[in-house]
Amino acid sequence: MTSVKIENVTKNIKNNTVLKNISLCIESGRIIGFKGINGSGKTMLMRIISGLIRPTSGKIFINGKELHHDISFPESIGVLLENPSFLDSYSGYDNLEIIASIKKIANAKRIDTVLDEVGLGNAKKKKYRKYSLGMKQRLGIAAAIMEEPDIVILDEPTNSLDDSGVETVKQIIKEQKQRGALVIISCHDGEFLDELSDEIFYISNGTITAHNILGDIDI
Repeated sequence: MTSVKIENVTKNIKNNTVLKNISLCIESGRIIGFKGINGSGKTMLMRIISGLIRPTSGKIFINGKELHHDISFPESIGVLLENPSFLDSYSGYDNLEIIASIKKIANAKRIDTVLDEVGLGNAKKKKYRKYSLGMKQRLGIAAAIMEEPDIVILDEPTNSLDDSGVETVKQIIKEQKQRGALVIISCHDGEFLDELSDEIFYISNGTITAHNILGDIDI
């Protein structure tokens, strides 16, 4: 069981309060949606959960371990934040292979499998600089799920995707939940979130204004 607990997290940047007194507790095997307009604080909250940004105050616990105290980053996480970026002169496959070489969790077969899952199987040898925006988005999603992490964070995963790509992403997100991951997604498409999410946190001006439980859960 994977859990993320956030206690009274605030993030200030210069004179702006980007997040204010955020508290929540979420667990694995569920899809958590963050809904809010651009600039509401969704992406900043995802960065904080990922360990990429330190909060000004408050605490984050991953499986009971305090982030930036007991651990530097979540021990098993895959992240797509904003626009994915890879090495232009390398192929899609080669880019994933470089990432996989860090932890040595995903082998060549797994890389091929995940490229097929995101619809890039026939383009795995193409240089990244020749990828369309939609293909780049698919590769970013592939990198996030490649190692089958306990926590999957996808920020606006349908960006630049056509209808077929959106359906592919929906299926991937459902599969991540089915294998027991904690999946956190944000999307400007409210219908997309409503369809997939077990819980939705509504974020406005850096605060959680509402929490809607859609899926079955014992509380």
